[in-house]
Amino acid sequence: MSTQIAAANHGTGFENAQRVNQALTARMEKRALRWLAERAPRWVSSDQLTVLGLGAQIGAGVCYALSRYDRRILLMAIACLALNWLGDSLDGTLARARRQERPRYGFYVDHIVDVLGSVALMCGLGASGLLHWSTAMAMLIAFLVLSSESYLAAYTLKCFELSQGVFGPTEIRILLAAGSLAALRSPLATIFGHKLLLFDLGGAIATLGMAAMAVAVTVRHTAELYGQEPLR
Repeated sequence: MSTQIAAANHGTGFENAQRVNQALTARMEKRALRWLAERAPRWVSSDQLTVLGLGAQIGAGVCYALSRYDRRILLMAIACLALNWLGDSLDGTLARARRQERPRYGFYVDHIVDVLGSVALMCGLGASGLLHWSTAMAMLIAFLVLSSESYLAAYTLKCFELSQGVFGPTEIRILLAAGSLAALRSPLATIFGHKLLLFDLGGAIATLGMAAMAVAVTVRHTAELYGQEPLR
């Protein structure tokens, strides 16, 4: 249910933001999603895919929480991440392929679902014992700040950046799945002779990365907006 390239929406005055995705997997993902959308059964709707994406992300959070008692459940968490990708990524492509776009509805629902799903996922990780709660909450806060900036930029600059540099949602899912596979063997990592939780290390790196991205794009967009609307 993502927004399309800028165009007015049936006289409502709503202008879509230009979607920008420069992630590593963007081109391959776009081709795969188009292929899936063209072959999806007619009874499958974009709304159903959105619900699938949200349900799978909540399911991933539950699986992470349960992995505290049996790490093999991490395999189910990985499967949920794959289903989350399918639902979250295919819903908008399917709507566009069938010319059933609803830009305002899609933009709102898609991103409130992202927020709710991210809260569920981070809470599940926090309860998993794979990392400390403080790390999980730091990741969640950094994600929400970065997301808020992108939503504001979409409104003010009509440009919605789906990725930051070469990293987008799909890359994050891949890294999370890879970390989960590694945690199946051992939840610990050794850095300079010190043992620490693998997900704590990854979470700290992710938090710092998202915080740095948020600062960088905020400065860039503020300068861009000031250039468009300077004091006179």
